Amino acid sequence: MTADPKETLHGYLRSVRKAMVWKLDGLSEYDVRRPLTPTGTNLLGLVKHLAIVEAGYFGDTFGRPFPEHLPWWDDDAHPNADSFATEDESRADLVDCYQRVWAHADETIETLPADAPGRVPWWTGDPHVTLHQVLVHVVAETNRHAGHADILREQLDGAVGLNAHNSNIGDHDEAWWSTYRAQVEQAARAAGGI
Repeated sequence: MTADPKETLHGYLRSVRKAMVWKLDGLSEYDVRRPLTPTGTNLLGLVKHLAIVEAGYFGDTFGRPFPEHLPWWDDDAHPNADSFATEDESRADLVDCYQRVWAHADETIETLPADAPGRVPWWTGDPHVTLHQVLVHVVAETNRHAGHADILREQLDGAVGLNAHNSNIGDHDEAWWSTYRAQVEQAARAAGGI
């Protein structure tokens, strides 16, 4: 039996959304917000960014605007307003916003057929799309940012995987990982002539 492509994509999106929110669990306010790369990438900022991504792609694109005003999208907003949490924006509020956006996006996905036409006004080139194209785009973007979140979270406290019960990288202890990392380092040095 062949699975419905729309349902398959929606399932992947639901799964990665949960993983993104899990990446915040158990961390301090500072750790979910602090920039961990030279470009300022941070965990709560990734969640905030994904909220606006889904609000736009599953809202405005299909003539179903998300009913709440998201000020990070305003013309006079900071250029990266959707990529970091201000001190006045709580983790709970941003996660709750992301989850309200999910509900709105899920309604679009469940209501419209995969070939439903839409228009992405911020795309250069041809802005005309289908729901299927948008689902593929948003699943890809969300997974890309989940990869960022994986690395950031591992840097903070070593937590890896899809959730607290599924590391999806193997069940190894610290000694095994230390030995493995040393093997990777040795191979890199040898290949680099170091």
